[in-house]
Amino acid sequence: MDLAAPPSQLPDTLRLRRHLHIGGEWTSPAGADLLEVENPSTGEPIGQVPAGTPADVDRAVAAARAAFPGWAATAPGERAAHLDRLHTALAARADDLARTIAVELGSPLRFATRVQVGLPLTVLRDHVALAARPPVEESIGNSLVVREPVGVVGAITPWNYPLHQVLAKLAPALAAGCTVVLKPSELTPLTAYLLFDAVTEASLPPGVLNLVPGTGAVVGEALAGHPDVDLVSFTGSTATGARIMRLAADRIARVALELGGKSANVILRDADLAGAVKVGVGNALLNSGQTCTAWTRMLVHRDRYAEALDLVAAAVAGYRLGDPFDPATRLGPLVSAVQVERVRAHVDRALADGARLVAGGPDAPVPAQGHFVAPTVFADVHPDSALAQEEVFGPVLAVLAFDDTDEAVAIANNSRYGLAGAVWSADTAAALAVARRLRTGAVDINGAPFNPLAPFGGYKQSGLGRELGVHGLAEFCELKAIQR
Repeated sequence: MDLAAPPSQLPDTLRLRRHLHIGGEWTSPAGADLLEVENPSTGEPIGQVPAGTPADVDRAVAAARAAFPGWAATAPGERAAHLDRLHTALAARADDLARTIAVELGSPLRFATRVQVGLPLTVLRDHVALAARPPVEESIGNSLVVREPVGVVGAITPWNYPLHQVLAKLAPALAAGCTVVLKPSELTPLTAYLLFDAVTEASLPPGVLNLVPGTGAVVGEALAGHPDVDLVSFTGSTATGARIMRLAADRIARVALELGGKSANVILRDADLAGAVKVGVGNALLNSGQTCTAWTRMLVHRDRYAEALDLVAAAVAGYRLGDPFDPATRLGPLVSAVQVERVRAHVDRALADGARLVAGGPDAPVPAQGHFVAPTVFADVHPDSALAQEEVFGPVLAVLAFDDTDEAVAIANNSRYGLAGAVWSADTAAALAVARRLRTGAVDINGAPFNPLAPFGGYKQSGLGRELGVHGLAEFCELKAIQR
């Protein structure tokens, strides 16, 4: 199929990328199949990349294995210098990265620039400093406890944050002394190609970073089950995470999993309601709701429930759908037609379950072209209903009432997930007390900003392990006790 003329915002060099990056070189894939990349704002094809094979994974893992001893032995300062050069090369491509993400994912350009590119550049810069630190050693009695790199890492990343989710794995892995084989999402692989252009410019040692695009069923399975991969780091659905655990279990390999979420935004009776609702709606609709940490359950004290619903409806009305390159656009499309159908099915189920539609819904107007779903809000949602329990991964918010703090905590914890959440109160001590009771990996109090140096990850079925900062770097290390 011929590619439609790409938008001027997409670098022409990304249209046809027919190579893998293995052992420090752009190399031909073993097979001839290609994956077509689509612009979700229009539904038109915009690029093609190779569909990797198990043979390609074998080559990439062999290259990473061969490079591991040298990279693991590299002095911390030298590893930091490599990461610093990568940061410089990547920062020089910031505009192209933001435009590419706006095209292949549909993120509004302002959001793509500030968050989709700005955040991972910050994460990479943080890991330059972390890599430069001498390895942590600890004396316990007659034992010297040291940390050593785990080995070869298979990194399998999702489409919703195609640069951040990659660098959240690559940066700490490299800083720790590991080597990596990356499989980016087949829906947003073009961003990874820009990253590896920067890798080439930064002259990282051959085999330290390797790129094999492809589908999860082929490349993902081959990487997760490969006998020479020491750790599989995966971000995506809980079902796929469980599959990766089963594959890794056959060889007792380590896994680090960042999975689903159904985060609760708890607004206590004395909270600044207008501020809590405004920030809460923005968080729920972040990246068109395609965010694992989105606060998709808003819990409001019953005395202020009606007022909150009015504020929510007014806030949602200000979110304009449209072209990611239009400055007036606040919500872009969903990533694919399949994702649209999944979200619509959740909306239909909520209506069938008796939830009250406050805004949006199946009949709300959306652009005629592209994969758009209107921001949708439901009230009177039962805590045990599908809408309150299942991750929608689209612009859908459930608003629930509670009568007291104990009930709020019980509703918030009534989930198989435990990734993120929020608490709002005029009494910060009371908010902190509630935050401590929430069974979730992160809690924001009164809209506190995201901290990329804090550990990121979840309880329960939201995953295993942590990313970011010193705790994320530790995931890529083994502990050794040396008795003296």
